[in-house]
Amino acid sequence: MAPNHLLQGKVALVTGAASGFGEGIAKLFAEKGAKILVADINETNGEKIAKEIVAAGGQAAFAKTDVTKEEDWKRALETAKSELGGLDILVNNAGWTYKKKDTLTVTEAEYDRVFDINVKSIFHSVNVILPHLVAQGSGSVVNIASCITCKPTNGLMWYSATKAAVEVITRSLAREYSCKGVRFNAVSPSISETPLMRDFIGEEPTAESLSAAATEVPVGRLCTPMDIAKATLYFASSYFNDFQTGIILRADGGHYA
Repeated sequence: MAPNHLLQGKVALVTGAASGFGEGIAKLFAEKGAKILVADINETNGEKIAKEIVAAGGQAAFAKTDVTKEEDWKRALETAKSELGGLDILVNNAGWTYKKKDTLTVTEAEYDRVFDINVKSIFHSVNVILPHLVAQGSGSVVNIASCITCKPTNGLMWYSATKAAVEVITRSLAREYSCKGVRFNAVSPSISETPLMRDFIGEEPTAESLSAAATEVPVGRLCTPMDIAKATLYFASSYFNDFQTGIILRADGGHYA
């Protein structure tokens, strides 16, 4: 199979695809032949990404999606079917964190939001998307977890807990549904220069802080959206992978080796 046809004929729904890791995943998948449903709550940026994919020769549609609402998931699935012809791949990428701070100062509203976006969103995806994939007897689901579960980080405890939940959910679903043709895997990024970075480090990134963070990574640089996109592609493409399931893959440049 030609490298640029690894996902030919497939339809992929990518949440949080209007920026960061999601944008990188959506664009790489489109480059490899997939039709992309850009699902994001940010309508302006989401439509922009979909148009950029089409301008580059790909196929894409946009669905305004609040991943914490079941009705939005139902609408996204229907959009994938009606505008792109179906759905084969789901990437649960949308995520959020509160700003790094003393755990005792995290509000109940922040706690609810981080669990709703990072965990309840997957609950909704299971209830809405999984029946479709099971009915067709095939599908690949990739959840975006985090390397933060490898080493507890002060000030981000509840965020860390959500990503630990993502890992267990991934492994549990793989065990339960792989026999029905649906594989579940997860990619765990290390820290990256994305829109959420300022919240992860608790301040606005500077050239000095970025350089200091990179020195802790054996390969000498921070994780990029393309790194995560390539790792996600590995699980999404049956050419690379039609056997592994329940795997949590670190994409960290050796940081947590």
